[in-house]
Amino acid sequence: MSGKGNCLDNSMMENFFGLMKNELLSLQEWDSAGQFAKKLVKYIKYFNHDRIRLRQNGKSPVQYRAFSILRMPVNQ
Repeated sequence: MSGKGNCLDNSMMENFFGLMKNELLSLQEWDSAGQFAKKLVKYIKYFNHDRIRLRQNGKSPVQYRAFSILRMPVNQ
């Protein structure tokens, strides 16, 4: 990490927040913070388990990580 205020240090989270704003926040208005919190939890589960990415060979982050772990060489 290069220090305070460097956007490259936090690029994955910045990407997530940008996608969340486009896919969740801009689609509807919220009646309460509680309603938004419930939808946010569902969105995070969707993002990690169901939302596929072309950069990850059409897999979700959970599937890609499991696949990567299985393919890691075992030290003998």
